[in-house]
This record gives sequence, structure tokens and C-alpha cells, in this order.
Amino acid sequence: MIDYPAARAVALVVQTGSFEKAAAALNVTPSAVSQRVRQLEERLGAVLVERGTPCTATEKGEWLCRHMDHVGMLERELTAHLPGLVDLAAPVPRVTLAIAVNADSLGTWFLAAASAFTQGCDHLLNIVIDDQDHTADWLRRGRVLAAVTSLEKPIQGCGVTALGALRYHATASPDFMARHFPGGVTAETLAQAPALTFNQKDRLQHDWIRRALGRDVVHPTHWLPSTQGFVDGALAGMGWGMNPAQLARGHLDAGRLVELVPGAVLDVPLFWQVSRLAADQLADLSRRVVATAKRELTQRT
Repeated sequence: MIDYPAARAVALVVQTGSFEKAAAALNVTPSAVSQRVRQLEERLGAVLVERGTPCTATEKGEWLCRHMDHVGMLERELTAHLPGLVDLAAPVPRVTLAIAVNADSLGTWFLAAASAFTQGCDHLLNIVIDDQDHTADWLRRGRVLAAVTSLEKPIQGCGVTALGALRYHATASPDFMARHFPGGVTAETLAQAPALTFNQKDRLQHDWIRRALGRDVVHPTHWLPSTQGFVDGALAGMGWGMNPAQLARGHLDAGRLVELVPGAVLDVPLFWQVSRLAADQLADLSRRVVATAKRELTQRT
């Protein structure tokens, strides 16, 4: 049988980041929490918590934490039908749901759906950020329950819903355009003009260049891991970048930003994938994500 008090202790240490905060949440001493975690680790023969500031879960610890999230959701569902099971004197544990989202969705439309969901329930969200081409990996490894992803094919054990496309404009400041593209955008000028790149996983600039010019171009880049930073960097003349339409539209209309090639947009299709084990518990979040995406994203015709 699973030692649920010990598993709960592990989950709270990871959630709060320390043994002391976990002890406060459980209303026990830090040494009691440490003992529970240590005994469970000894029983499993594996380290579950990386001790540090903050404490974090190992890979096996993450599996245990996700299991506790599932247990919490199932307990909430059960006690809604059988309220007599609840000890009214005991604090009701909050369930934390792990979701993977790409940074540009988080910076443009996803928070509206997440906020509406959290206002209608007492669940907590743990939103992890990764490139839209890689958020699906978090689902495959069981580290999240749902993800906004560019992967259309359903991951094993998951359901998938098309959301629409996040539209990007290749933009720069008028001054940057005058300095780097006085005669227009060509493979030769792009090879000299610095771009803005989120991180090593970011392929948007390469995808846009191939679509606009029909070939690959190796170009210099500034590394800037911030959705809003991309807009600010472009406005400041630091480089050219792929900015979501929602963030670039006002600056384009005002002339503070211009398109490198007018009308040459890049649409990135997005999908909502949810673990079937948590589909019922996440039904409200899924409805809000799909509804918000239909309003904010470019829809296929």
C-alpha cells in the first residue's frame, strides 16, 4: 500500500519549496516531515526530493507528485457526492494542476482562460513554459496533465482539440529597417541583420525566412527569453523578431514597428491536449481554453 501521509509530505515539500513550509501546511514539525520523506525514499530506494533552496523533485519525485495531484482530484470528486467522508475539522488540501504552455500563448491569450477557470474553483495551477514544439514532451513524460502544443497527433492516453493558429509578424523598428535593409529584405541582408531569438528551441525566425525567401539563411541573433522583451527589443532597434499579432498590432498601426516583408505572416497551429485520466476534472478549463482560443487565435477557413 502507498504511504499517503509520506507521499503528501513529499508533494508539499516540492510545492512549497522547503521542509519548514511543508511542516506548517501539515501542522507538524519539520523533523516529522523530514522523517516521512526519508523513510519513503529508503523504502523506494530512490531520492525523491533534491534538498536545496528551493527543494525540487527528482524525476521519480515528480511522478509521485503527479500521482498525488490525481488523488486530490479524485478525492474532490468523491467528496462532492459523499460529503460525509470529509472531516470538517481538517483543512481541505488544495489540488495543484500542472499545465504546459508556450511562452507566446501565455503572454497573449492563455491567461484569460486560466484566470476564468481559477475564479470558478479552488484549484491551483502550476504553469510550466516550453516551446510549442516541445510542450507535448511534458505530457509524454507524465509531468503535466494538459498542454498547449503544436502537435496535432494525439499523444498516447490524451485527447486533442484544435485551437486555431497563433499569427506572427516579422517586425522591426523603422530605424532598424533603414540601417539593415535599405534596399529591401534579401538573403544577403538577413545574413547580416541581428534577429531576436527566444532560446535554442525557437525556430520561428528560421521558419519565417524559409517561407518568405524559399531558402535557409544563417543569421546573427540576440538571445532574449521574453515574449514582451521581443516587442520591446524590436521597438528599441535591437533586432528583428517574430512577434505575436496581438502584441504587434498596435505598434504596426502606429508605425512604431514595420513588417520586414508586408503581409508575410507566419501562422503556427496550436492544439489542446489533455490526459484522459484528468479529462473530467479539467473539463471546465478545457472549455475556457477552447472558447478563448476561438476568440483570440486565427481560425482555419
